[in-house]
Amino acid sequence: MIQPVELTPKALEEVRHIMAHKNIPEGYGLRIGVKGGGCGGVSYMLGFDKPKEGDLQYQLEGVPVLVEKRHTMYLLGLQVDFHESADARGFMFVNPAAAAEKAGE
Repeated sequence: MIQPVELTPKALEEVRHIMAHKNIPEGYGLRIGVKGGGCGGVSYMLGFDKPKEGDLQYQLEGVPVLVEKRHTMYLLGLQVDFHESADARGFMFVNPAAAAEKAGE
């Protein structure tokens, strides 16, 4: 089973917290996707959704993850992390493949 996206332990902890405390409906999973493209590249999206036909579905330490199959090539190797500091908190997307590609320009 292909698992294009990895979540760090901090990201998994935050997703579990959200699922437990924010009334996420039963049967929903964490949807990870992309939007955009072209010169500006792609933007990553993260949210909770119900599975759709054709989704790639897998579990990461008990967290159901949903990815549209057509987004898989943009997400391969993506790591989702969660950062918390005095002035900001939120999910961060780290894609080593995109960074390597940019370095080789």
